[in-house]
Amino acid sequence: MEISEHSAIAPHEGALAAALGRRSVVLIGMMGAGKSSIGRRLAQRLGLPFVDADAEIEAAHAGVTIAEIFASYGEPYFRSGEQRVIARLLDSGPQVLATGGGAYMNAETRAAIAQKGISVWLKADFEVLMKRVKRRSTADRPMLQGDPAQRIRHLMDERYPVYAQADMTVMSRDVAHETIVSEIIAELAARLGIARPSDEAAE
Repeated sequence: MEISEHSAIAPHEGALAAALGRRSVVLIGMMGAGKSSIGRRLAQRLGLPFVDADAEIEAAHAGVTIAEIFASYGEPYFRSGEQRVIARLLDSGPQVLATGGGAYMNAETRAAIAQKGISVWLKADFEVLMKRVKRRSTADRPMLQGDPAQRIRHLMDERYPVYAQADMTVMSRDVAHETIVSEIIAELAARLGIARPSDEAAE
């Protein structure tokens, strides 16, 4: 878990974190959507721990990478372990939790997130995803083996209708991460009934 001791928390952001209770803010979306980078900044703004589910899975396997788990044991084994790890993490909220791209496709995981968290879909267009995944070797991304462009389009077709069940949707695009973080906070505040400074000033 990571949390910044030096990040300033605005009063309404502190109230937002308090309104979450034990619920986690769970980021879902495709690889390349920015779940980890945006999640870290969001956690700092809210004064909550940040947890990356993939990193927790690797830690549970003594540092074996996600790609190595896929190669050695196959996707069904990985998905089963992923489900157990996310269920455990949700019990330790509140936190900002970044999940792997396929995690939300599991019906039991979706139900657990709905019960113990607020899900935020970081939705990204094809061009944005392609630009970002090109920065990392596809060897690190077992779901992109073969033709990455074709795989991304296939996964978008398969996953986006399910991702659309998330509580909130925020577009991930090529703007400053803090812009997207502020949009997530605004959506969370509206959902939880927390007045932001601009709202209070307008009254």
